[in-house]
Amino acid sequence: MGWLWAIIVGFVLGLLAKAIIPGKQHSPLWLTTIFGILGAVVGNSIARAFGVDSTRGIDWSRHVFQIVAAVIIVYLGDMLYMATLGKRKERA
Repeated sequence: MGWLWAIIVGFVLGLLAKAIIPGKQHSPLWLTTIFGILGAVVGNSIARAFGVDSTRGIDWSRHVFQIVAAVIIVYLGDMLYMATLGKRKERA
């Protein structure tokens, strides 16, 4: 069940990150989901480093770290995706 939640959370975080980033992102949905999963993992690690990984009630600070990490990873991942996609189109 843990993997299912990771995919769902990654999907939601990836879509939120795409909505926050201005302009159009060209990465496919499956890659956005992977970027969202990575954002959740990185955000949890940062929250743990700051000591806010487990608080009473809803962990708003942990979620903020997750969304910020997802935005950064989706942005950089989309840039990398377009750089490799552009090179592939030039060869064809």
